[in-house]
This record gives sequence, C-alpha cells and structure tokens, in this order.
Amino acid sequence: MFGKQFGPWPLKESLNNPRMELLIFYFCILLAMTKTLIVLITLLALLSCGETKETRLQKFLLKGNLEVEGQNFEQGAYYFKEALKIDPCFADASNNLGTVYFKLKRWDLALEQYQKAIECQPAFLNAYFNRANTFYEMKEYYSALADLDKVIVAKPDTAIAYFTKGLTQTKLRDFPAALLSFDKAIQLEGSKTEYVVNRATVKFYRKDFANAKSELEAAAKVSPQEPNIYNTLALIEIEQNNLSEAMRLVNKALELSPNEPFFLNNRGYIKLVQNDLEGAEQDINQSISIDPYNGWAYRNKGIYYLMKGDYPSAERLLTQAIEMDSFIDKIHFYLGMAFLNNGKDKLACDHFRESENRGDKMITTALMKKCKY
Repeated sequence: MFGKQFGPWPLKESLNNPRMELLIFYFCILLAMTKTLIVLITLLALLSCGETKETRLQKFLLKGNLEVEGQNFEQGAYYFKEALKIDPCFADASNNLGTVYFKLKRWDLALEQYQKAIECQPAFLNAYFNRANTFYEMKEYYSALADLDKVIVAKPDTAIAYFTKGLTQTKLRDFPAALLSFDKAIQLEGSKTEYVVNRATVKFYRKDFANAKSELEAAAKVSPQEPNIYNTLALIEIEQNNLSEAMRLVNKALELSPNEPFFLNNRGYIKLVQNDLEGAEQDINQSISIDPYNGWAYRNKGIYYLMKGDYPSAERLLTQAIEMDSFIDKIHFYLGMAFLNNGKDKLACDHFRESENRGDKMITTALMKKCKY
C-alpha cells in the first residue's frame, strides 16, 4: 500500500573541528554574508596562509563540500579522496565521502566510509548518525538503533535522532516505542510536518484512524502544500472503504508532487479495489519504473496478478515483495492466496497463520477450516 513516508533526514556535510595548529588559518578567514562567499573567501585565505598539510586538507574538504552542494558528486568525491591521500585518517573527509555514496544509494561504500570516520574519530557523532541512516537503508534496523542511541546519549536534545529512531522502530513494528520517539522529537523541535505525518502514520498502523485523521487534518491547515498529508489521509479512507474520497485525496497528493512513486502505487491500489485493473497496472508499473526498490509496489502488482488469475506470476511478485520488506501490510495473506491457488497448501496455511498473528483479519472461515486452525 505504501512505503516509507520520509526517509532518514538528508545528510549534511560535517562541521570542521578546530585544532590548535590552525589558529592562524582560521584567523585568516573573514565572515561573509552568504555560504558561497564564505567558501570562496576561505579558499583565498587558505592560499594566502601557506600550503601546510592542514591547509591542504581543509582546502580539499571545502572544495568537495562546494561540489556536493552543487550536486557534482563525482567531483566532490574526487576532492575528498585527495584529502584522504594526504591523511588517510581525516575523519571529516571520510564522513563526507560517505555522504556522497549515500546520496548515490551506494550503501555499502557509504557504510565503509562512515565506519572509517568513526575508527579515526570515535566521538564523531555526525558519522554515527550518518551510519545509522545507512543501516536503515540496508534494513539493518537494530544496528541503526544502536548508533542512534549513541547520538542520543551524547546529545539528548537532538530531535532528528529521535525522529529517525521512530522511523526505525516503525519498520520493526514496535509502534508504542515509535510513538514515544516521535513525541520526543516533537517536544524538542515542535510540530514539524514530517514529524506529525509519521506519528499519524503509526496511529494508522495501529488502526487508530480517528486520531490519525484528526492529527493530519490539523497538519493540513498549517502546511496545506505538503502532499504526504493527503496521501496518508487517503490510506485511512481506503481502510474505511471510502474509495471515492481516497481517490480524491491521493490525486491531490499527486497534484502537489507529480510522479511520486509511493502516491502512484497507492492510487494503483485504490484502482485494484475498484476493479479497474487496466488503470491499476498503469499506475503500479509507473511507480516501479520510478522506484524499483519499493516492495509495496511489487505487492500490489502481485495482487493484480491474483485478480487476473495468473497465480504463478502472483507468487513470483509477492515473494519478491516479502523479500524486499517482510513487514508489508497483509503480504502474508496475499502470498498465502497465491500459494493456495498454485496447489501449495502447506505454504499457504503457514502464511495464513502469520497473517492472523499480525492481526490482518483477512482469513475466512473456510480458509480456517482448510488449514485446521
């Protein structure tokens, strides 16, 4: 039905730590009115202050940061690597190179650089937070939580750490803990829309539709141009079988954010429920083409094949979906139906039991008798 509402917060370039031998270097840097001007003045100052090892390191770091800011990731990576040639244990450069790889979705390379930064500078909180984001993307949720806890222990007023912890706990279906984390983030930083939407999403997962809807409608008054609000409201309407209202809301989300793959996938699901198979296939295929890593879209494509009577294709797509994200809503029920129609009764019953354990409430009396519940 839907995937992650917001990913871990965008990574930022690390702040440089002052060192005693750089006092003269920093004295050369004058304040400027814009970020770009600061970088240019700094580079000029570095040149005028002499080419010591430290000034060369800082020059490459600043050049790399400027390139990354301009979305020139390859050139940014080049400068960070040049800094690391001078000092292989320059933690800022390793951290920022990890950020480049993260933005390019090269999770393995990002993880390697963040770990190197932490090895070189064990108290580097930015690197712990960035590594937590990487673990999240790699679905290593317990490792992500361990790093986030390190950040929170060191800086207990870091709202974004609690927010990311809430996202991770949501993935683990630890909804009570996720609510506490989102509450803490809101307490520290106020009712930011992204925090409120994700807290409402957890309430949606817990079937607390009234409070989720109330919270989202209040958020819409504050941030009427935020598409995720309408997308999540659409999910609530789907669960309450208000399909016309759900379609209106998801279309509003798409008006604000055209070609957003999660929204397209959700609209495809509504069309499935409305038995508009042709329209559903078009939306779901478009969603997959934009984001081929969203397990929810593969689930919906599997449902499409179930409805078409193509059970081998349904089994293939639903198996792919569960391998991508085992916590997808009602995935065990639909995969059980695919197995059942392919004559694999034992596998079907195993998944029906798991569906019941998760509280899907999709299993009919006939299926219960067949599986001897």
